[in-house]
Amino acid sequence: MRVTRRILLLSVSAGAGHVRAADALDATIATLAADGLDVEARHLDVMDFVPSSFRRIYADFYLGLITHYPRLWGMLYRITDDARPEAVTQRMRRTIERLNTRRLRAAINDFAPDAIICTHFLPAEMLMRQIRKGRVTAPVYLQVTDFDLHRMWVIPGMTGYFAANPEIAHRMRAVGLPPERVHVTGIPVMPAFAHEHNRRALRAELGMDPDRPAYLVMGGGAGVGALDELADALLSGDGDFQLVVLAGRNTDMLERLRTLARTRHAGRLFPQGFTQHVERLMACCDLAITKPGGLTTSECLAVGLPMIVNAPIPGQEERNADYLLEQGAAWKAIDAVALSWRIRHLQAQPAMLADMATRARAIGRPHAARDVVDTVLALLDSR
Repeated sequence: MRVTRRILLLSVSAGAGHVRAADALDATIATLAADGLDVEARHLDVMDFVPSSFRRIYADFYLGLITHYPRLWGMLYRITDDARPEAVTQRMRRTIERLNTRRLRAAINDFAPDAIICTHFLPAEMLMRQIRKGRVTAPVYLQVTDFDLHRMWVIPGMTGYFAANPEIAHRMRAVGLPPERVHVTGIPVMPAFAHEHNRRALRAELGMDPDRPAYLVMGGGAGVGALDELADALLSGDGDFQLVVLAGRNTDMLERLRTLARTRHAGRLFPQGFTQHVERLMACCDLAITKPGGLTTSECLAVGLPMIVNAPIPGQEERNADYLLEQGAAWKAIDAVALSWRIRHLQAQPAMLADMATRARAIGRPHAARDVVDTVLALLDSR
């Protein structure tokens, strides 16, 4: 009799990227199950299993810090990256985390997984202690969700580690993680990012000009930033192009963008709210203007969409931006003036933009989620 293998996905909603990576793995496993493979998944957000006081400190404080005090976050990022695991502050942090995740441990036991994949270091840290005590026997894997390796992700005792690219895998080995447990898969994105899309058909659906250059402006799932002011400034300048602006769940911003589209930039500005199909918006555009989060940039790379990255958060986003610039898949704009100039320059140099698109596609990993799942299943089969 065949036995269904159960894979538990653990994420943390401190920023959207960790959850989206787990969602991508969940969707991939659902596709495999629909094709007849005996596998099922359950996705749990650790923040749903901790006291509200811990959630405010851990997730809400983090989001407030990167939004209002990004330089302070950058300093903390560097300090914690330099701290040794045995340091008193690090031991205190792990103790506090462990005491606030008891309900999560019960949920794990209830599902009785055959394997666990963590897309955030918090559940991996908690499980590290449980593995040592023999309370968790299922193999546990850790997926890094940036083009960087912060020390908080260096957690011993995992069955496997998934890296965004070969350099991050090298850094994992350099800090002492077992080489045979390190796998280069990329950062998981939804299966839809691996599909081919008809650009002209997608533009027709949105009412866009099929021949005019189109650029995608993203403010994240929350629609952060003065997107209306940015869109108005870009479209009021030189250049014949159209903008698709993704306002996410920010309904007030979406309405302001729609008003702007009606009154000042009809036929050139196309506001969009929250969507589960951002790959379709990316596929109909020539360039993305975005913050360099690990998941967003991985999605762009998966469809070969070059980027202008702006306002990176000090720390992981700065290092993501460095990687994209080094690979030739993105430019960086330090402010709105620089952004306007770079757009005009790339519009005047279509061969340069095409080269950036080629470089983006070359380092994109649209099948990263499938590679992660295949690796986990293969190791389960070999046990």
